[in-house]
Amino acid sequence: MLIVVWALLLPACGEGSESGTRGGERPTTAEQTTEEETTSTGGVPDLTTLEVGPEEESGMLPARGLEQAEARPLPEDPPEGIRVFPATTNRLVEGEVDYPQSPATNGDHDPLWTNCGFYDEPVEEEQAVHSLDHGVVWITYRPDLEGSQVAELRESYGREPYVIVSPYPEQDSSVVATSWRIQLALDSAEDPRLAQFVRDFRISEIAPLSGNGCVRGSGEPVVAGPESYYEEG
Repeated sequence: MLIVVWALLLPACGEGSESGTRGGERPTTAEQTTEEETTSTGGVPDLTTLEVGPEEESGMLPARGLEQAEARPLPEDPPEGIRVFPATTNRLVEGEVDYPQSPATNGDHDPLWTNCGFYDEPVEEEQAVHSLDHGVVWITYRPDLEGSQVAELRESYGREPYVIVSPYPEQDSSVVATSWRIQLALDSAEDPRLAQFVRDFRISEIAPLSGNGCVRGSGEPVVAGPESYYEEG
């Protein structure tokens, strides 16, 4: 039975026998970043040229009885202030990854993904990046964020499909919204651009395995939506 489950898991994660890194090897920052980022500071970048990178594995179907959601096109009018990062790779690796962004936006990641929902403790970054690969929006907040704002994040996004909310002690901004290769730093959970970001970039077409679900992976969220959203039929 375990062999069957593992065999089902691999096709959902884009694992290749030659492209993956094993044994705790850590890809360097140079391996993760191949070109300059495109940054929007007060303006809106042109997203029309973005696509899945040539070194990113795509086309793998979800496993564990999950239904693949249809990827969504990038918005024509994205939130002001987003940062756009270059495509790299999305290989499955064991151990830590040296991500150039914090929180990470894309790159190689753990074989398991983080389950969607609200967490009151930090999650494994390499597993969260795997969820980003599936089209998830990862909302992170500083642990010292005002309690009322944390409650707002929990109530507004804890049960949303394809959304993870978790604290991230290392970030400078109060709240950061991240999807695969796209990021937005915010001063408040009440900033209307947060809701727009979730609408615009959830199940994004530039996430290589967009729509492959974010349940039956790793993590026990405090609040989460129903698994039935991701199931076949």
